[in-house]
Amino acid sequence: MRVIAEQPYVKVERYIALTGKHYIEDDRTLYLCTDRILSKYHEFPLEIVWDVSYRRVGPRGGLLYLHTKKGVNVYTVKESPEQFIEAFRNVK
Repeated sequence: MRVIAEQPYVKVERYIALTGKHYIEDDRTLYLCTDRILSKYHEFPLEIVWDVSYRRVGPRGGLLYLHTKKGVNVYTVKESPEQFIEAFRNVK
């Protein structure tokens, strides 16, 4: 299992306190390996990954969609994942 590409993403958690709504950003990384895609808590064998796509939201970031046999997983990215998507398509 060799890492081919990496894509930083952010997990945003929202919580409500007496002082109002608060957001916590946790910086994480997606790893494209020769046989799977790994996130902090999930592992997706490439056999079940159909496609990876991106939708720009706002001036800088957007949403990275991982289309799998078990559904779609969405990751918030702050920079364009074009190189990650290109690497995925070359491996797939």
